[in-house]
Amino acid sequence: MERHSRDASPYPLHGVTGAALLLGILLAGAAPLIPLAILVARYEAELLPLFAVPLAVLVAAWRIARDRARDQLTDPLTGLANRQALLLAARAAIAEGSSVPPPAPVGRVGLILLDLDRFRSLNDTLGHAAGDRLLVQISHRLHAALSSGELLPGAVPGGRRGSDPFSVLPPAVQGGRRVVVARMGGDEFAVLLPGVGCSVTLQRLARALIAELAAPSSLDGLLLVLEASAGVCIFPDHAGDAETLLRRADVAMGHAQRGRTGVEVYDQERDADTPIRVGLLGDLRRALEAGEVELHYQPKVAFDGRVVGLEALLRWDRPGRGRISPEEFVGLAESSGLMPRLTDYVLDAAVRQLAEWRSQGLEVQVAVNVSPRDVLTPGFAAGVADRLARHAVPPQALQLEITERLLLDDSRRAADTLDELRRHGVGMSLDDFGTGHSSLVRLRSLPVGELKIDRSFVSRMVADDHDAAVVRCSVELAHSLGLTVVAEGVEDDETWEQLHSLGVDAVQGWLVSAALPADQASAWLRVRRAALPPAERVVRPALPETPAAAPGTYRAPPSHPSRPRTPTSPPPPHPPDHHPRARPHLPTAAVPARPRPRAPAAGSPIPTAPRTAARRPSSPHPHLPTAVSPPNRSPRPP
Repeated sequence: MERHSRDASPYPLHGVTGAALLLGILLAGAAPLIPLAILVARYEAELLPLFAVPLAVLVAAWRIARDRARDQLTDPLTGLANRQALLLAARAAIAEGSSVPPPAPVGRVGLILLDLDRFRSLNDTLGHAAGDRLLVQISHRLHAALSSGELLPGAVPGGRRGSDPFSVLPPAVQGGRRVVVARMGGDEFAVLLPGVGCSVTLQRLARALIAELAAPSSLDGLLLVLEASAGVCIFPDHAGDAETLLRRADVAMGHAQRGRTGVEVYDQERDADTPIRVGLLGDLRRALEAGEVELHYQPKVAFDGRVVGLEALLRWDRPGRGRISPEEFVGLAESSGLMPRLTDYVLDAAVRQLAEWRSQGLEVQVAVNVSPRDVLTPGFAAGVADRLARHAVPPQALQLEITERLLLDDSRRAADTLDELRRHGVGMSLDDFGTGHSSLVRLRSLPVGELKIDRSFVSRMVADDHDAAVVRCSVELAHSLGLTVVAEGVEDDETWEQLHSLGVDAVQGWLVSAALPADQASAWLRVRRAALPPAERVVRPALPETPAAAPGTYRAPPSHPSRPRTPTSPPPPHPPDHHPRARPHLPTAAVPARPRPRAPAAGSPIPTAPRTAARRPSSPHPHLPTAVSPPNRSPRPP
């Protein structure tokens, strides 16, 4: 088998140095025999050939030691350097680079880690023997490409050097003699580039290697096209030692595989294993065991004042650091494998709170966010049903919110789990609609009953016509599929009125109420007790049939009947939720209901009235409970 160790610095020495080393070993081993050989030569010369035996033993021992050392640093399948050899070469390069001042490029060390995408399925299909032959072909390609030097920084096809700043690197680096190509195990390969520390250059080189691997390969009469992902890490920008350099290159490669971006450079903000994030993860695990993570509940109300449900939101006050953003610790839990434990914690707390509210006569639905990993876990639906039965809570009182990302992971398996949840009677909602990459065909097949428009569109719809168009199209799409529409992030009266005119079924946001702790949410619900509907989703009234329009004429979309607003006396203000986006309190004067404009009749020309700025009502909606502004906040100007 061809060996590719001639370019790797950690391998045993060859050539003149090896011959000198062998001569030294022979002299050291034969030194005790020299006096005896002199005596034998003087008196019994015919016995001198016997001294060749110990010399032959010394030579054989040296060869065995050399081969053993080489095997310890060589991958037995491909002949490339293995992980240990790469670490030795990286340590040597880092030690050499540490003695060079930081501005010099030769003091940096670049590492590219390559992994073949979906190689396991190919290995299972063709067999392990075929997979091994394919790995040998890949190793030959990588070694040949880097040994030729045409893929190295500053090289151009044909051997001509370009104007790249790395063309001034030492000739050893430019010629590829110091580049180490290693197989890390399985379908992972690594390329160590001493003296190359520019992330842009390393990304270009990584993409060139991926393109080299993507060239068709012939194996057992089949033409295979391989895909790969690469992670890039640089000393000293991203790591201070060889082990950290390798680990962080693996982190970057994992991000490239999950994001399907091809090449990623290490980013500390996305690394879940930094000391700070590891400490945060440990504190989160202890907080879950001690019950220190709380649930706050934010109401969802219809335009006639009915409370249609509450959403359970996580709040965690970390000792010594204050409140931690849910995006920070939830994302950490999802990337570290703690998400199932966190989901169980939230479901237990929400179902217990539902049971307590029902014992007080407060029948309301609570929505809980679940991750795609939870939905794809076997037995998830049965676990939810058992938890509801254990606390004697009807399934209709619980709603699970999923995101569009679930549609990309495993849509068939997700649909089966959601179907099972629906058979148990649990409500389903599609959260953050419009921010993912969902397919309308998959959306139609999912058994969800509610669609939530993301706050990123709702909060800007008054000032941005494009966001308003997205909201309007989302409402029409959801209603055409028979779904209830909830708008998130409603924080001002203009947005409320515009959503009402578009036919949105319910709203959620700071204009209605902040997310409240369980005791404050209980007080809020007691005030609203008379207006609480049964724990089920909002049902829109049936729309009358619209006669078909004549060809070439305008046909207005069906309008939703205006819901009357029943004035009620505002409840006492509740304590504020200290949140950086808390809104000032709403005034308390009553506002008359405004009739909605009627759509033009069939056959009439399309109205062309210019769009004017939405008029802010002179007073709030009387059916909404008032809120208290946070401290040190000035009231909103009229």
